[in-house]
Amino acid sequence: MSHLFKNIGKEIAKKLESVGICSSEDLKSLGAEEAFVRLKESYPKCCLVHLYTLEGAITDQDYNNLPPSRKKELKEFSDFLK
Repeated sequence: MSHLFKNIGKEIAKKLESVGICSSEDLKSLGAEEAFVRLKESYPKCCLVHLYTLEGAITDQDYNNLPPSRKKELKEFSDFLK
Protein backbone atom coordinates (compact mmCIF):
# COMPACT_ATOMS: atom_id res chain seq x y z
CA MET A 1 0.00 0.00 0.00
CA SER A 2 2.78 2.45 0.84
CA HIS A 3 3.74 3.13 -2.76
CA LEU A 4 0.20 4.19 -3.66
CA PHE A 5 -0.03 7.16 -1.34
CA LYS A 6 1.90 10.19 -0.26
CA ASN A 7 2.77 10.17 3.44
CA ILE A 8 2.27 6.43 3.97
CA GLY A 9 5.50 4.72 4.94
CA LYS A 10 6.13 1.08 5.70
CA GLU A 11 5.17 1.31 9.38
CA ILE A 12 1.84 3.03 8.82
CA ALA A 13 1.08 0.72 5.90
CA LYS A 14 1.65 -2.32 8.15
CA LYS A 15 -0.55 -0.84 10.86
CA LEU A 16 -3.32 -0.04 8.37
CA GLU A 17 -3.20 -3.57 7.01
CA SER A 18 -3.38 -4.98 10.53
CA VAL A 19 -6.70 -3.17 11.08
CA GLY A 20 -8.17 -4.35 7.78
CA ILE A 21 -7.27 -1.40 5.56
CA CYS A 22 -5.37 -3.14 2.81
CA SER A 23 -5.81 -0.94 -0.25
CA SER A 24 -6.10 2.64 -1.35
CA GLU A 25 -9.78 1.98 -2.03
CA ASP A 26 -10.26 0.80 1.57
CA LEU A 27 -8.68 3.96 2.92
CA LYS A 28 -10.59 6.28 0.62
CA SER A 29 -13.94 4.62 1.30
CA LEU A 30 -13.45 4.75 5.07
CA GLY A 31 -12.05 8.24 5.17
CA ALA A 32 -9.30 9.58 7.40
CA GLU A 33 -11.39 9.75 10.57
CA GLU A 34 -12.66 6.17 10.51
CA ALA A 35 -9.23 4.85 9.54
CA PHE A 36 -7.74 6.81 12.44
CA VAL A 37 -10.30 5.38 14.88
CA ARG A 38 -9.35 1.86 13.79
CA LEU A 39 -5.65 2.62 14.19
CA LYS A 40 -6.16 4.28 17.57
CA GLU A 41 -8.05 1.23 18.90
CA SER A 42 -5.11 -1.05 18.11
CA TYR A 43 -2.30 1.48 18.49
CA PRO A 44 -3.25 3.92 21.28
CA LYS A 45 -0.12 6.00 20.73
CA CYS A 46 -1.35 7.14 17.31
CA CYS A 47 -1.51 10.91 17.35
CA LEU A 48 -2.83 13.85 15.39
CA VAL A 49 0.03 13.64 12.90
CA HIS A 50 -1.17 10.16 11.93
CA LEU A 51 -4.61 11.60 11.23
CA TYR A 52 -3.11 14.38 9.11
CA THR A 53 -1.04 11.76 7.30
CA LEU A 54 -4.12 9.73 6.44
CA GLU A 55 -5.97 12.79 5.17
CA GLY A 56 -2.97 13.83 3.09
CA ALA A 57 -2.76 10.34 1.63
CA ILE A 58 -6.43 10.39 0.66
CA THR A 59 -6.20 13.86 -0.88
CA ASP A 60 -2.81 13.17 -2.50
CA GLN A 61 -0.93 15.98 -0.83
CA ASP A 62 1.76 16.37 1.77
CA TYR A 63 0.05 16.53 5.13
CA ASN A 64 1.80 19.81 5.86
CA ASN A 65 -0.15 21.35 2.97
CA LEU A 66 -3.62 20.46 4.22
CA PRO A 67 -5.90 23.50 4.36
CA PRO A 68 -5.96 25.12 7.82
CA SER A 69 -9.73 24.62 8.04
CA ARG A 70 -9.34 20.86 7.46
CA LYS A 71 -6.49 20.64 9.96
CA LYS A 72 -8.75 22.33 12.50
CA GLU A 73 -11.57 19.83 11.83
CA LEU A 74 -9.16 16.92 12.18
CA LYS A 75 -7.68 18.31 15.39
CA GLU A 76 -11.15 18.70 16.89
CA PHE A 77 -11.94 15.12 15.91
CA SER A 78 -8.71 13.86 17.47
CA ASP A 79 -9.32 15.87 20.65
CA PHE A 80 -12.84 14.42 20.86
CA LEU A 81 -11.42 10.89 20.89
CA LYS A 82 -9.19 11.55 23.91
